[in-house]
Amino acid sequence: MVADGVHARLLSVQVPRAPVGSVLVLHGGGGRDDGAAVSRLQPSVLRMVPVAWRLARVGRRRLAVYRLLNSQRGWDDGLSPLDDVRWALDQLRERHGDHPVGLVGHSLGGRAALLAAGEPGVESVVALAPWVYANDGARVDPTGRRILVVHGTADRVSSLARTERVVDTLRQSARTGLVLVADGTHGMLRRRGEFEGLTADFVAATMLDRPAREAAVRDVLRGASRVAV
Repeated sequence: MVADGVHARLLSVQVPRAPVGSVLVLHGGGGRDDGAAVSRLQPSVLRMVPVAWRLARVGRRRLAVYRLLNSQRGWDDGLSPLDDVRWALDQLRERHGDHPVGLVGHSLGGRAALLAAGEPGVESVVALAPWVYANDGARVDPTGRRILVVHGTADRVSSLARTERVVDTLRQSARTGLVLVADGTHGMLRRRGEFEGLTADFVAATMLDRPAREAAVRDVLRGASRVAV
């Protein structure tokens, strides 16, 4: 996708010779009045770099891992991160065929991941501290997908109440669970290990059929709606 001449960009983190699936990592970040483009160095982008590398390690040369840089900052009615995700999914199909894709997003990237859960090829979704509207769950048909939502109890940016509403709606058609990280903040700097560990474990379990190591992930995959760690 293109916004004012600026293209979304797909950055390779790990691309094995014959991957069995791909993982697309989505950054967050609010808009700016000056219309500044997305920079690789903005905090919301850098925040997802260690997550992407953790996924590359857990993929063990079986998963292709990419980071998406959106075509613009924030989210508006004209062009949204969801458009960029759809563009990136098309790119992955061109590169790797119709193999399964996992989406991992933070904040507005988490919202984009949830809203893209019904896109062709998407198999699993992890939304970290997603910034959502309460009715977002009704805007997508995620039938058959497996979805993990992780939210810190000390998050002062994303609304836990709205996240819970979205999870409740998604659970009507997809195996979806909410994990609450005690004292976790929106930026995931506090208890970062829990955010990253839950993400990597869920991706490994859903994309590579590995037994889940994290008790919270096992509970979600067994159908738990809400777990605290």
